[in-house]
Amino acid sequence: MTWSTRQLAELAGTSVRAVRHYHDIGLLAEPERASNGYKRYGVAHLLRVLRIKRLADLGIPLSQIAEMGDGDDFPRDALQTLDAELATTIERLQRIRVELALILRQGSSTDLPPDIGPAASVLTDADRAFTVILTRVLGPSGLGALRGLLNDRRDVPAMTEFDNLPADADEPTRADLAERLAPYVDEVTSEYPEITAPPTDSPVGEKRATEAVGKALLDLYNRAQIDVLVKVNRLLYGPDGQPSVKDRRSGPA
Repeated sequence: MTWSTRQLAELAGTSVRAVRHYHDIGLLAEPERASNGYKRYGVAHLLRVLRIKRLADLGIPLSQIAEMGDGDDFPRDALQTLDAELATTIERLQRIRVELALILRQGSSTDLPPDIGPAASVLTDADRAFTVILTRVLGPSGLGALRGLLNDRRDVPAMTEFDNLPADADEPTRADLAERLAPYVDEVTSEYPEITAPPTDSPVGEKRATEAVGKALLDLYNRAQIDVLVKVNRLLYGPDGQPSVKDRRSGPA
């Protein structure tokens, strides 16, 4: 007894299109044709299609099934590889579910890791966007410092003034704010030095990380805020890059 392509597909629980595709990629041998030119499939073809479908349902790619040939050998290597891939996928999905649960419970931003998102809820739009970029370019040490800083909430009036500083702020206002902001920046960078250290462990490389941080600063903050940051840096390190505020704070030796 033989079957047509449609009958074979129905028996195997697949489609005519799938059977034809198996032929096209060399998974299924072409059957003999009847006098009228129609293909006539036998039991061997049905068994082959059932095997192909079963392996495909288990997740083995058709290209890999083709490499196995027509034999009925137990595909141990392919199944072990598939099992390892599934284990990795399951682990990733479980991790995503944990993160989603934290995000839903905390109502935090999806752009930030769950352990940083809640702390970033009080940030300005510019600070939050800058933090998103930092989480991408910082390495493990920098991320740890960033996490600590964001959770170390302090009432710093100068920072509030910086956040609200208009782009057209005059020079005296910017200079005064830099003077009052410098001690706080000095304190923070002393407690969390990894934030300002060269990102040598960055996943994107030190050079690209430094470029990204610089471009983000210029794009996210207005010209008056950038000028204040430049002034703060000069107050802390001087024009030659050497510490100045720290020396004054320490007093004579």
